[in-house]
Amino acid sequence: MFKKVAIAAVIGISFSFVPAAHSATEPAKPTSVPGCKKSVAKGHTPAKVAQPLKTTKATQKKLTLTTNCGIIEITLNPKAPQTVTNMSALANANYFNASLCHRLTTEGLYVLQCGDPTASGSGSPTGWKGYADENLPKGGANNYPAGTVAMANSGPGTNGSQFFLVYANTTLGANYTIWGKITKGLDLVKKIAEVGAYKVQGDQAFYAGDGYPIQVVEIVKASAK
Repeated sequence: MFKKVAIAAVIGISFSFVPAAHSATEPAKPTSVPGCKKSVAKGHTPAKVAQPLKTTKATQKKLTLTTNCGIIEITLNPKAPQTVTNMSALANANYFNASLCHRLTTEGLYVLQCGDPTASGSGSPTGWKGYADENLPKGGANNYPAGTVAMANSGPGTNGSQFFLVYANTTLGANYTIWGKITKGLDLVKKIAEVGAYKVQGDQAFYAGDGYPIQVVEIVKASAK
């Protein structure tokens, strides 16, 4: 379900929103989260980063995403050592800096997807080979609970750089490496989700359960230690 799928890079462009039907007395939905700063980031080709060939001996413990809306801290899971090694290497090589989170889902599945500097939904580190899945959950209801950080993929062994932040209990196939847990900033991701997502048709944007986040989310800087 959460695959690396190509989408048109239109994040951050101003559109005329077509609202969902509501009563005349119902207040208009917000289009931003208070405290978020304006982002000028655009989809871009990231610098090339060498793919780690093996796990590091001293695995990093925490990965911090400094976004235009605030700090999101992820406690890294030692049960996914190769994923943690690779994601830490990307973070510390500035791969994620000035990148946009390109997907938000708000109906049935509750995630914010990030990690693709091209903002196309199909980006992956140049020259990297997909790496093995690790620490897969069991099947069943809510097997990706709120706070889970997992890899997006397009099939077994196709992990790259894209990941998703789960902001409410979600049920998915047991196919996505769980490599961390949000320990700071989950409330922030929830606020971003409350604003909603959109899709574009012509010059108009429509509220959607799966689309671009209305509140633009930029990873200004990422670091692991």
